[in-house]
Amino acid sequence: MLEQSLIEQIVSQVVAELGRGAPAPSPKGPAPAIPAAPAPSAPSMAPAGDFALADITSPEQKAIPLLEHPADYDALIRMKSRTPARIGVGRAGPRLNTKTLLTLRADHAAARDAVFLDVDEKRMEALGLFTVSTKCADKNEFVTRPDLGRDFSEEALELIRSRCQKSPQVQIIVCDGLSSTAVSTNAPDLLPVLLEGLKAKGIQTGTPFFVKNARVAAQDRIAETLGATVVCSLIGERPGLATAESMSAYISFEAKVGMPEARRTVVSNIHKEGIPAVEAGAYIADLIETVLKARASGVDLKK
Repeated sequence: MLEQSLIEQIVSQVVAELGRGAPAPSPKGPAPAIPAAPAPSAPSMAPAGDFALADITSPEQKAIPLLEHPADYDALIRMKSRTPARIGVGRAGPRLNTKTLLTLRADHAAARDAVFLDVDEKRMEALGLFTVSTKCADKNEFVTRPDLGRDFSEEALELIRSRCQKSPQVQIIVCDGLSSTAVSTNAPDLLPVLLEGLKAKGIQTGTPFFVKNARVAAQDRIAETLGATVVCSLIGERPGLATAESMSAYISFEAKVGMPEARRTVVSNIHKEGIPAVEAGAYIADLIETVLKARASGVDLKK
């Protein structure tokens, strides 16, 4: 019983520290009044026995500075509002605060999940996309053999030929890449806007589909196979500790296998804290129109 009581005391202390956000008064004078953090709503609370823990990975919680005695509290708040970087986190002796450490571990876990979890193919089917896989048999092979993520088996290429329109002006493909989370989060909002935007411009699009275990250059083989003038890949980017939801669009004019990366035009940082998916869809449609008119992409587009 004594051991159980000690554990409960430790848990209570950790919970109290996680809920603490306001810095202590500065020795140069009291810090500006800090409004209490809003009570987390149901989705941002996690039950833990008799406690209700705040979701420390939420933007609201990350915005609370832990640095004690900041020289300029208002400036610190302004900086934190402009970047997801971990600033003003303070320390506990020579170590990170418990809240900072737990947030780092949670964000790292989200990044790993983004790489190794598969996109739910039913969600892709709901977008009207059929699925084709590259030569990678699984995620481990995808991570260790980038070359296999750029190519397809003859069976996969035959499926593409049989299901897709030949010689489209623009071929759109959705790829998991290095973040399944990015695809699941952004594709449902971005893809319909992109397709509708191209249709409104009178640009003919082929049959969009989903590519599993795909690297960016998989678009080159697809463009060659279908004879597409322009190919656009919506692909999950390598996740970091700031976000695991970032998607990019890679656009190539007359893509060929083995072509230099400099011939790709890229729109990156598509996520809720960067370029919103709906806005990105409209912008990519405009950009594809520019590529078609210039008959060039990548560095050639800027000449």
